[in-house]
Parts: sequence; structure tokens; C-alpha cells
Amino acid sequence: MAAIHDLLAQVQDEALRARLEQEINRLSKTKKFGLVFEEHLPECTPLYDIPVKRGSTVAKKAGAVSDMYEVSAIKDGVATCYHKVTEEKEEIPVEELVSVAQFGEPIYPYLKPIDSICNAPDSDLWHTLIEADNYHALQLLEYLYAGKVDCIYIDPPYNTGAKDWKYNNDYVDGADAYRHSKWLSMMQKRLKIARGLLNPDGSVLIVTIDEKEYLHLGCLLEEMFPEANIQMVSTLTARSGAARFNSFSRTNEFIFFVMVGNYVITPIENAAYSQEGESIHWRSFRRGNPANIRTSRPSQFYPLYIDVNTNKIVEVGDPITPEVDRFSVKQIENCVAVFPVRDDGTEMLWSVTPNACKNLVEKGYIKATKYTPDKPQLFVVQYLSSGTIKDIESGKVTVKGYSEDGGIIAENLESRKAMPKTQWMFETHDARDYGTKILKNVIGETRFDFPKSLYAVSDSLKLFCLDKPDALIVDFFAGSGTTLHAVNLINAEDGGKRRCIMVTNNEVSEAEAGKLEADGFKPGDEEWEKLGIAKYVTWPRTVCSIKGTDVKGNSIPGEYLGTETPMSEGFKANAAFFKLGFLDKTSVALGRQLTELFPVLWLKAGAHGACPCMDDDKAYMKVLPENKFAILIDEKHYQEFNKIVLEHPEIETIYIVTDSEAGYREMIAGYGDKNTFQLYRDYLDNFRINTGR
Repeated sequence: MAAIHDLLAQVQDEALRARLEQEINRLSKTKKFGLVFEEHLPECTPLYDIPVKRGSTVAKKAGAVSDMYEVSAIKDGVATCYHKVTEEKEEIPVEELVSVAQFGEPIYPYLKPIDSICNAPDSDLWHTLIEADNYHALQLLEYLYAGKVDCIYIDPPYNTGAKDWKYNNDYVDGADAYRHSKWLSMMQKRLKIARGLLNPDGSVLIVTIDEKEYLHLGCLLEEMFPEANIQMVSTLTARSGAARFNSFSRTNEFIFFVMVGNYVITPIENAAYSQEGESIHWRSFRRGNPANIRTSRPSQFYPLYIDVNTNKIVEVGDPITPEVDRFSVKQIENCVAVFPVRDDGTEMLWSVTPNACKNLVEKGYIKATKYTPDKPQLFVVQYLSSGTIKDIESGKVTVKGYSEDGGIIAENLESRKAMPKTQWMFETHDARDYGTKILKNVIGETRFDFPKSLYAVSDSLKLFCLDKPDALIVDFFAGSGTTLHAVNLINAEDGGKRRCIMVTNNEVSEAEAGKLEADGFKPGDEEWEKLGIAKYVTWPRTVCSIKGTDVKGNSIPGEYLGTETPMSEGFKANAAFFKLGFLDKTSVALGRQLTELFPVLWLKAGAHGACPCMDDDKAYMKVLPENKFAILIDEKHYQEFNKIVLEHPEIETIYIVTDSEAGYREMIAGYGDKNTFQLYRDYLDNFRINTGR
């Protein structure tokens, strides 16, 4: 309707305009069935990479991108512009303008490398963060990964009317008779592309929402995914409640699971999903918090004497004071004295005092599981938590006997494997304690409201990705970056190689924007961009969580729940940060096109290894075994190219540059099950989006 009103304003005949308005109003009140909302065109896209010139469609950097002008002339750095609707003439400095693409106009995206973090040089797995308006990023991902995504997790704006940092969370158009229509239109256009990304053989779309839009979102999902199994759960997000004026205090929100094809829900071994208590679970006996060093509580630094033949704890020694060298304690024949020491040599604490430990040994509630002579702590020592002990002693867990090392053998696995219910009341899903506090520990005062609980996201992903260790997971409303953090946590737990692609824009909050504008800065300026969500929150969190340090270089405090792994250990993971930009087709030299688009080829080939660059724009081929792809640029060199490719069986993806369909088919005939793609000579046309091809 907003677009129609804009068109009506251009009708010069007042009588005709009045008649049209009368008919439009009548049609808008006609009763319809099903989900009805007004269509809105996708947001206009500012193209900061495209120079402003005569004939360009532009907007003011400090204004609304939808408030557009056409440039008729440029002289001495000043553009003569005519407003697209009012046709009023205005003289505007070129430096205050930005080129704009409207819906239906072809645009040519590329990925500009911004930064990277490599904490696993021996791994070819690379995650990706793309700074972009997610509509156009989704169009690019549709080209790259149509039908290949295993899981999409999104936390879209909730349409609360807030002007916070999460995609300018106010999608209500004042011209709408129905206040939800602009939000629904925004979601529909993105979900339509998302549907094409999902693997039809078995995948899931996970969407979180609150009561403002859950009814409308549910109807929209039913309409767009008629073949899917859709379920909604209610989940705890704030144990203390979020107070609101003259309204119920909100403690929960909702999660839609849209399950496609032959999906599999994997009941996970997590107490959160247990129906009748917990099964036996062994925890690390060594304290993991960086604050729990030897000197902080000397009474819990003592030797455990472990038989090297049976792994049995034969004696619990007395505590030794900080000045005593641990290597000077008494020795027992056939045993080693084991102290709580991290791999880096830091002396830590055992979880309980010696007397309590002796009680655990007597009852089989502690055991040594693995001899590690090459590490400072010579045995891995595990014990049972008080909750598990309570379940054993109350009979909820069946005791089968004792192992040779003295540890109890108990089983109660059915409850651990039960399907989750539709009401989740898990304390670990509290957004304040396990979302806000974690984010604050990583990047300090974030100014990012309501990040998701890390464990709420990881629990949701586990239900569908535990049986897919190589899953591709996408989040195109990435916000603070919880999804990638959760994927790394899951990979660390089971050794998986799940890959995550996140997309977020680089908005600043309304308050921050006002301050920047008052200081004379505009979108696109460095001072403005560095305070946007992608650069200030999402990427720093990604880097810090992988390294195990906060933005100041200090160790992140705390442990990951259920693993007893210190957050300061970080993750063995790699990630690359790109910004989606747009090329000017008329001004980009042919040689430079491939250079700019190389990261796109890398992504399409599976993002193996660090993103390479096209360092020679005159090369006639590029063979990259470490990245598992190769590209033939000049087909005259096919024989040489083919010989090299066949020498590297690790290459999985092959690009052939040719305008000849027949020639392409002939050249790929011998590549069997490898992924092959034809690229046209005009590389930009391969990746054109925003319009039909």
C-alpha cells in the first residue's frame, strides 16, 4: 500500500486521484480468508562502492535510502538532483550522496575480505561472517548453496517498535491499515529464499519469536512450507521476568521448528531434556575456572596416588602448602602422585577437600580414566556431581557394579534419550545469565540488548545436527553472533566439523546514530561503521570466543556448562569476515572482475582452507588443492589444466570459464562426481542478483 500511495501522489488529475483512492480504500476493506498482508518491496540498497555519476539513482547518506533522487549533472563536486516523486530540483554535494539500487535493478555483489581468525591451522574448516543487508546476502547464498543447507537458525526482529541495534526493530508502516503487514512482507521475502536454501532431503528452519508476531509468523510458515512438519515450543528466557508497564511480566518466548523432508530429531544427552532424572554423568575432578588456582584454596591441592596398572586410586594424600614443591611428596610403589595441573602447567584445585574425596573413593564416585604420561597431570580424574549421587542413592539410577579402577558402573539411559517436550523450562536458557553475562565477559559493555542464551541456541541445534557432524548451518539475522559460538561449542564437544555462515548488517542504535550525526558523521564513514553491530559486537565476539580472551586480551572467565571446559581455552576453529559490496559493471576492468569475485568462488567450493586471493590477473588457470577447487580461465590451456587437476584427487570443485555450452560439457566429461560449474567470460553476469536472469 505504501508503494501505491507513492504512485497516487504522482497523479496530476485531482478527480482521477480521488476516484482511485476511493477504489483502493474499498478494496483494502474487502474480506479475504487466510493470512492477508500488504505487499512491500524489499528495502532499497545503498551501494557505497558504486561512484555517483550522471544518471545515477541516489539518496542522501544522512536521509532515508528510500527517499531517492536522479542525478542530472555534476559540476565542481556538486550534483544537480531531481526528487523521484516530487521532481523538485536540489543541489547536493556528491560526498553527501550514495548510489541506490531499487528492486528489479541488477546488482553485482562481491565479498570484500575484512578480517580473519585462525586458531586451527591444521583444519580446513572455516566459518564465515558476512556484513550485509540480509536480503541481498540471501540472494547470493541462494546461488552458492541452493538445497545444501542442513539448518537455518534465525532470531528475527520481534516488531516491538523498539529502535535498538537488532535490525532497527520497528517494521510498522504508518500508511498500513494493518500494522503487521510490513514486518510480514519483510519476513516473507527472506523466508522464500531461505526455503530454497534448505536441503529438501532433510533439514530444519528454526525461528524464535515472541507474542507480538507468533500468530502471524505461524500462519506465514504454514503457508510457505505446506509440506513441512511445523511445531512450536514455549521456552523460558527470563526466570525473573521482564517487567512491562501494565502488562504481564514476560518470562518466555516461542520457537518454531519447520522440519523438512526426512529429518531426524536426535534426543541429546543433556539433563535439560531428561524426563525422569539424569543418567550417570562423570565430570572433571579438576576445577576449571581460571580463578581456582592452587594458592586460592590450598586445602584442595593434594596428591591422589593412582596405581599405574589398574588405574585405581589407592590413597588420598594430605594437602600441601603453596611453598612445598609437589614433586617432593612421598612416593608409593607402583603408583604415581597426581595433582590438579592444567596442560600449560598451571596448578589448579581438586573439586573437594581430601576428606570428601576419601568418601567418594570408598563409594566409587571418583575414578581415574586415562593415563597421560606426557602431560603435567598424569591421569584424567573424574567424579560424580551431587545430583547424580543423589539419584544413585535414591534408586533413580541402577547400580550394576564396580569397574577395575574402582569407579561405579550405573545405567539409566532411557530418560536421557527421551524426546524434548514442547514446554522448555531450562535454567540454562535464561538470556540474562547465559546470554547477556557471557557477551559482557567477552566484549564488555555491549549496548546489545537481549542476546540469546548460548545454551538455548546450542540445545536447539543439537536436536537436528548431532547426527550431522558436517552440517552447514546458516543464520541471516546473526545479531551478537550466538549461533556461531554455539556451533563451535558443539564441535568442541563431539569433534564435529559443522560449518556456520552468519549474516548481519552493521546498524548502529538510534541513539548512537543521533550522536554521530550531531558530530558530522554519516553512514559509510569509518567513525560510523566501527560502531555498527557487525564490527563492534558480532565479529569481536567471534574472534574472542575462538581465542578464549576478551577484547582486552584477558582470559574469559567461567566454564562451558556440561563440559567443565574453561572458556579461556577457546576453540580450535577458523573464521573469515567479509563485507558484501557491489561492483559497477560499466567501470570494472575485465581482469579485475575475477579478482574481486574470488572469495565467492571459494565459498561456493565449500570454504575449505583460508580464503585465497587472485594475485595474478593475467593467469590462465588457478589450481588450489588446499582449498579443494580449481578454475580454468583460458580454455586454450585445458590439456595442461586437466593434467594438473587429475594429479590432485583432493580437488572437489572445478570452474570452467567459457561461453560455449558444448565446450563446457566436453571439458567436464572426465571429472566423474566432482562438482563442476560453468562461468561466463563476463564474470559479473555469473553473480548478478536482484533481478531475473
